Amino acid sequence: MKVAIQGEPGSFSHEAAGKLVPGAEIVPCAVSAEVFSLLSEGRVDAAVIPIENSLAGSVLEHFDLLLTHDVQVIEEMPLRIRHNLIALPGTKTEEIRRVLSHAVALAQCRRFFAAHRAMQPVAFYDTAGSVKHVMEQRDPATAAIASQNAARYYGAQVLEAGIEDNAENYTRFFLVRRTADAKADPAATKISVAFSLENRPGSLAAALNELSAIGTNLTKIESRPVQGKPWQYVFYVDCQIGSGEDGERVLEALRRHCGMVKELGRYR
Repeated sequence: MKVAIQGEPGSFSHEAAGKLVPGAEIVPCAVSAEVFSLLSEGRVDAAVIPIENSLAGSVLEHFDLLLTHDVQVIEEMPLRIRHNLIALPGTKTEEIRRVLSHAVALAQCRRFFAAHRAMQPVAFYDTAGSVKHVMEQRDPATAAIASQNAARYYGAQVLEAGIEDNAENYTRFFLVRRTADAKADPAATKISVAFSLENRPGSLAAALNELSAIGTNLTKIESRPVQGKPWQYVFYVDCQIGSGEDGERVLEALRRHCGMVKELGRYR
């Protein structure tokens, strides 16, 4: 299978894709919109995208892309995010003056930078991309923060392992396929749904009460603005289900109150 990811080879998305689809051919993309375009056009078989980090929160752009493309989530997986200080082979920690990485990764390593005042954090477009850049530039005073997979992929050296502030750092990844290729999983335990409501008092409460009445457990709710319609929102929910019939009941309950309901996937 060809699987698209956003980011460079060696990224956390690359690692997640390798675990969700062992043996897949990874297709790196510069931006998330390209990932969904390749999938929608049939140039890849699937995509692996991060949807939520336990510390940084949701990847909001991916909710919008799931809504606007004819795709379905077919599986999810949590990945432990472990940040490492990575540099040219033979470099010593005390030589480092600049550290490149994605802004979120840098923010998750504040204690490390507080203890290493000589190092300047510099935001970069991608964690694995920062390792690639370090290896290309060959500057012994510049390091990167990324995964151990990135260090192995580019032949770099891990100087300090596990430098993140919080060990409870996980990212949920979705495996996504075109709706035409997504087969229903009889063992699905979760359903993701997008819906919109009339702008009137109590409309959201009424919809959520319907979910409560059928006994489903709401595990996440997120709102996103509707493009071109100020102060109107699309809501995204994840619900635990015990069967395919439970998923249908969730959809029926929401349709009684919502102008738009779109199932984004049923998965384990």
